[in-house]
Amino acid sequence: MSELSDRCRRDFAAGDMVRDAGLKTPDDIKRYDDIRYGEDEKYNLLDVYRPKAYGDIGEGAAKELPVIAIIHGGAWVYGDKEVYQYYAMSLAQRGFAVVNFSYRLAPENKFPAQLEDICAVFKWMDENRDKYGLDTDNVFAVGDSAGGHLLGLFADLYSNDEYLKALKEKYKKADFTLPLKGKEHAVKLKAVGLNCGKYDLTRNNASDPDTPKMMVDFLEGAGTKEEYALTDVTRHVTKDFPPAFIMTCPGDFLKYQAPFMADALMENSVPFVYRFYGDDKDPLHHVFHCNMHLESAKICNDDECGFFKRFTD
Repeated sequence: MSELSDRCRRDFAAGDMVRDAGLKTPDDIKRYDDIRYGEDEKYNLLDVYRPKAYGDIGEGAAKELPVIAIIHGGAWVYGDKEVYQYYAMSLAQRGFAVVNFSYRLAPENKFPAQLEDICAVFKWMDENRDKYGLDTDNVFAVGDSAGGHLLGLFADLYSNDEYLKALKEKYKKADFTLPLKGKEHAVKLKAVGLNCGKYDLTRNNASDPDTPKMMVDFLEGAGTKEEYALTDVTRHVTKDFPPAFIMTCPGDFLKYQAPFMADALMENSVPFVYRFYGDDKDPLHHVFHCNMHLESAKICNDDECGFFKRFTD
């Protein structure tokens, strides 16, 4: 592991502990923890959070709810479901069943292991929809920072057969299988939330100098031309990309990336909302929406969940 990745793990963990100090599971949320969805005993675990008002699955009376899947951030080398649990449960309080999962991290697991894990979670949702009251006709996903990048690539894979073919040709041993119902997806990804994300790994600026260094740990070839082409979210957007909620803020060091994603969606006539939170007096910060102590986080998450509800059947 590079010194940079080691520092990311150390510093991000310290910051997340401060952010979540004093938080606990809300009284109105029922949680089902540490459910295996894949072979890796450490990383392939997920939690499901549901509002108690909609029933307990153990009683066989749980109401089927629209789903939000969370792809956490952390520079591709850090993070797990534990550091997103309070944010995730706040989304569940808005009337969703939330699937909060860990995925295999770089550098121990190079790309595309992370995409394989997202696919595995979608297979798990299909297989467990009745047990956990998951409305798999109305599935949404959120991702921030590196998680926004991974979610964007997954949405490309989900909606663009040519991109999926290119991935399979490059990574012949990888499993990108998604559940099907006939020729259609069995788990319907209706819309996505792309929060403070990185979408084009080749475009960087002074506020974001470390991405090229991170590629040593993230990509097998440390960032070949072919790898950059296959990991550019914007390059593989088509008209079938899910509707998107894009957000950033003045204090987000990746804010320069949001217009790249917006332009790609606009060029392909994909419906999207682009929100910019904060101002010079309150610049907020990268992934501020995960901080449950902030009123701005509540506003942003209300907006994003409201966007999702527009696409719920």
